[in-house]
Amino acid sequence: MQNIRTIVAAAGVFSCIVLADSAFGQQAPVRITLEQAVQMALKHNHVLQAARTTIQQNQAAEITANLRPNPTFFTDWEYLPIFQHPQGESVSEYLQASTEGDAGLSYLIERGNKRARRLEAAKGTTAVSRATVTDNERGVAFQVGALFVNAQLAESTLELAQTDLKSFQQTVDIGEIQFKDGGLSENDYLKIKIQLLQFETDVQQALVSKAQSLSDLRQQLGYESVPAGYDVMGEFEYRPLLVTLPELQAKALQNRPDLRAAVLGVSAANSQYALAKANGKQDPTLSANYTHTNGLSAVTWSFSIPLAIFDRNQGNIAQTRIAIRQAEEQRKAAGGQVLTDVKDAYEGLQESAKVVQLFRSSYLDVAQKSRDISEYAYRRGALALLDFLDAERTYRATQLAYRQAVAAYLTSIEQLRQAVGTRELP
Repeated sequence: MQNIRTIVAAAGVFSCIVLADSAFGQQAPVRITLEQAVQMALKHNHVLQAARTTIQQNQAAEITANLRPNPTFFTDWEYLPIFQHPQGESVSEYLQASTEGDAGLSYLIERGNKRARRLEAAKGTTAVSRATVTDNERGVAFQVGALFVNAQLAESTLELAQTDLKSFQQTVDIGEIQFKDGGLSENDYLKIKIQLLQFETDVQQALVSKAQSLSDLRQQLGYESVPAGYDVMGEFEYRPLLVTLPELQAKALQNRPDLRAAVLGVSAANSQYALAKANGKQDPTLSANYTHTNGLSAVTWSFSIPLAIFDRNQGNIAQTRIAIRQAEEQRKAAGGQVLTDVKDAYEGLQESAKVVQLFRSSYLDVAQKSRDISEYAYRRGALALLDFLDAERTYRATQLAYRQAVAAYLTSIEQLRQAVGTRELP
């Protein structure tokens, strides 16, 4: 009873999603392949789109880093009368002879090639963020692949459940005829009819599972990029993948964006260290101003520079120097992680392939033949009902386990692609 309530509730949720999508007018049937799904996600996934803005933000920071200091303009006019009118002279004479006016410019001269160092450091940050976004794309591609396989598994399970239901319905129909003719007891007939509930429940559960898997996949593709009635298409079967571990690890070291980000992180850390040393150089300020005082005009210039007695940016220099060592250790860790990920994914693929091969070698045929023989014998009265139902359950369980094994194998391929860092495996 609880299972039926769960199915009804999930079906209600899915109906709400379909109604919501109908409001958007998205009703055209669409079927997509795995590679199409990956490309759609890379283009429309909102998490990726948000992550890509970090690149643009860092590129904007490059503009700021490359700007020169602004010159400073200053002016003043002193000794202006407010409450008293000048006596014995006109206002213009007083302003000319008794007030002081100044106007001038000052400019900070950056030493140590600071502007170039700032720009280099900003470009290093942009390069790291670009590689990081590429790594995010790698993760999204894996999620799409895994969810796509789940949708294929749900569709295959639904087809199996519908086929089993149709087949067992024929058994129920035959049982009903036998019961009416007196060739089957009422108790055995009721047992068969009750077993039909399990087949009907399997179909409903498969429908809900397919709806949920397509909904989860749609979220990764970008909710608005596909209509509500879309579906997946493509082979859902075992295809041997002949690759070697050394080939995969070599390709991963060339393609993994997180390793590239770690390598670029070392360069960025060196740029920050160079900038810290440049910031330790003291910058002079040159000033020039024109002064008009008591009827006389004069020009003044000045030069000022901080004395690097106490603060020579020692702390930041030491911190960025240590950060270089940190980045180098992170690069080494990333390289080891790449090799580990490929090894784990490769071993998982080999194990999944062995499981699928076990089913294909004999167990699928054995389960099919056992079910067929049991059904033939039962319909002719040569086999007890419980033995027939047991053979039916074994067949269903074997078929379902095989589909799950295929899904695990296909998911292992997606994990291997993620570990290598490219969808093109050698």
